[in-house]
This record gives sequence, C-alpha cells and structure tokens, in this order.
Amino acid sequence: MITVIGSLKGGSGKSTVAFNLAVWLALANAKVLVVDADPQATLTDVVDVRVEEGYEPKIQVVDASGLNHKKRFKEFDEVLIDVGTADIESMKRALRLADRVVIPVPPSQADIWSTQRFIRFVDDNVDGKNPELFAFINRADTHRAIRESDEAAAALISLSDISFVKQRLCQRTVFRRSFSEGLAVFELDPRGKGTREFNALTVAVYPHYLG
Repeated sequence: MITVIGSLKGGSGKSTVAFNLAVWLALANAKVLVVDADPQATLTDVVDVRVEEGYEPKIQVVDASGLNHKKRFKEFDEVLIDVGTADIESMKRALRLADRVVIPVPPSQADIWSTQRFIRFVDDNVDGKNPELFAFINRADTHRAIRESDEAAAALISLSDISFVKQRLCQRTVFRRSFSEGLAVFELDPRGKGTREFNALTVAVYPHYLG
C-alpha cells in the first residue's frame, strides 16, 4: 500500500508521523520503503541518525527521485511518502501514486483552511484515482481547558471527502526528543502517554496488522 503523509502547510508534523509509522510497520514485520519527497529532507536526516546509532530495525529511505520508479514499490509491503510544498511537482507525482493520503492537522483555524485547500488540491491532481483521505488532529492541546483541538476535530468531521480519525497526537516534548535521537516515540518511552496515543492512532490507520 502506498500512503502519502501530506498537507499544504508546514509545521504539521508530517515527517515525525511518517518516521514513527515506518518504524512501527517495520517492527510489525512489514517490508517498508520511505520516500522523502520534501526538499527539507528531515526524514532522511532522522534515518541517518538511526543508522549512525545502529538502531534496529533499519529503515530504507530514498529521495524524491524514487517517485519515478513505481515498479520498485512492488517489492515492499508498505510505501510511505513524505511530501512538502517546496516541491509541488513531487507532491503531485506522489498523489497520483497514492492509495491513500494521511493528513496531520494541528488545531488552528489556519490549518483547517489549509486542509480544505489540500483536499481540493488532491482532487485536482490524482487523475481520477480517488485515494482514501484520512485526517487526524496532531499536536493537540494537553490542557483540558483549551478547546481548540475539539473545535478543530468538529471542523474536520464536517468536511466531506475525508475520513476523520478520532485518535489524536498531543503536543508532547517526547515526540521532538525521540525524533532528534533517531528513535520512534514508543522506543524512547514505551510506557508514556505519547506512545499510547501513537499506538491508538496506528491501530486506527493500520488495523490489518493486528489480525
């Protein structure tokens, strides 16, 4: 399955989500390929750290040129593509290949507007393939008195053409810290809140790996 992790707005946490998913899938014995199609190459950087530290399982990553070799994707159980707006042509190519698109949405009105534009962008650039679209709240508020995350969730639920995933990831330091160390959040802090949140999200997005 080819999954694009994308949005039109920077700072949504796409690379962090893609990296954690890649490690989780590899631990589930899936053969995984990651395509880093974002010119910032953050995902490539974190995989390089992982290699330098000798962490297992190893994650295989290629740059945007990998999008030109679709036949190679058949060698893998799962392909994760991280896309950024700095390379729109690569984003368009990725969307045309995608079986589905996962959209991390931070809880702000600007991100809701951006998500609406991204849905239209996907529709305009998939040549009728119609990949499944999933959206979830990323970097959610942890304080119960702050309602922005709930308001953003309500806005996403109201959008047509996407499936809203109710499991959310909160704004937690452990995601940044684990990423900088080349580790998935569940490797760095197996019993933490961030790990519980991520595991719940992954169950919702990849339920077939739990059978």
